[in-house]
Amino acid sequence: MAVSSIPRQTLMRLPVYLAYLRGLGAQAPVHISSASIAAALNLGPVQVRKDLACLPCTGRPKTGYVTAELVHALEHFLGYDDTANAIVVGAGKLGRSLMSYSGFARYGLNILAAFDSDPALAGTQYDGKPILSMDRLVDLCGRLGVHLGIITVPAEAAQPVCDLMVRGGILAIWNFAPTRLTAPEDVLIHNENMASSLAVLSRHLAERFKL
Repeated sequence: MAVSSIPRQTLMRLPVYLAYLRGLGAQAPVHISSASIAAALNLGPVQVRKDLACLPCTGRPKTGYVTAELVHALEHFLGYDDTANAIVVGAGKLGRSLMSYSGFARYGLNILAAFDSDPALAGTQYDGKPILSMDRLVDLCGRLGVHLGIITVPAEAAQPVCDLMVRGGILAIWNFAPTRLTAPEDVLIHNENMASSLAVLSRHLAERFKL
């Protein structure tokens, strides 16, 4: 099944299943059922079963999935077993935090470099990774075949950065800027909207404590 044909919400749940299975560690059972995964994650068993149906491995009645095979299938399907190089544009606090986050390696992501419009940052390094001037972005992405870009710039600068990434051959953009971006249809943009997430949390607290 092609990734493009899978519902976005399913793609967002698959890493949750993988994180749960990895977290079992030495206590992981040899076999595990979709119902067990659903119960542990407080999800519906039918939903979990439908989500896992996109994987090449199949569960068996009464015994479920071979846990190790399910973990491998999830890792392969999500691309975690094949490192993807990425670049960050915006070497401020958030950009530098992402550059230094070692946990990305578990998910097959390797940040090669960052780019910033501040001349004082060009030619410097952070956590052993170079920070380059914006005029080098298109050439570097093209030469190294980088197809994943991360945007951590202010809202007003995000669309020009997005356009520059598209020129460099970027096909997937992880956008942390608080604005909606436009790009060709073959470029996937995932907006990490922290304001929306905070609003949901704040509303929950307001309802909980009747503020």
